Amino acid sequence: MSNFRFTRYDRFPPIVKNLIIINVLVFVAQLVFDSEYALTYRLALWPVDTPMFKPYQVATHMFTHSPNFIFHIIMNMLVLWMFGRVLENIWGAKRFLFFYLASGVGAAAAHLLMQHFMGKGIPVPAVGASGAIMGVFVAFAYLFPNTELMIIPIPIPIKAKWLALAYIAFDLFGGFGQVTGDNIAHFAHLGGAITGFLIVFIWNKTNRRTLY
Repeated sequence: MSNFRFTRYDRFPPIVKNLIIINVLVFVAQLVFDSEYALTYRLALWPVDTPMFKPYQVATHMFTHSPNFIFHIIMNMLVLWMFGRVLENIWGAKRFLFFYLASGVGAAAAHLLMQHFMGKGIPVPAVGASGAIMGVFVAFAYLFPNTELMIIPIPIPIKAKWLALAYIAFDLFGGFGQVTGDNIAHFAHLGGAITGFLIVFIWNKTNRRTLY
């Protein structure tokens, strides 16, 4: 008798689904309670050498988004669904959850470190799942480098590996260029990308049964 067991591809696997639900619930709570409880202020990731920094913010910042810019959370959750569901179907729920949270923590560590050495002037907090999402996208691009993606408004398909490299180059330029008015946490993106790449690289090296 064969031990082969078919596993159906889940278009909305549980970890991705629950991560999106948590992010949306936190966003709604920010909109409703921010004026009274200053949720965004408390949950955001503040520079480590300021009195506003709390260790728990390393975790909470990745579930918090700008309440004044709904496009921020929409894009992050869309990318999480598009690429995260593929990884969760491959790895399973527990491994994907570990990967996602580790990428977010790696993003926070890189952001805090570079902010400490380069940041001057008024302390600015960081919010958003973008660091963890960058880890997810880089992992997808590593595993499926030649997958063609359509990016609006570019009218031609771009392979995942080139798009990942383009985003990394953009964040390198934005991080070290320190363009005036740029409020993107570029080093958080880079930290998430590096953490995600290292994890999936190690997993792939130690898994001889890998077929992708």
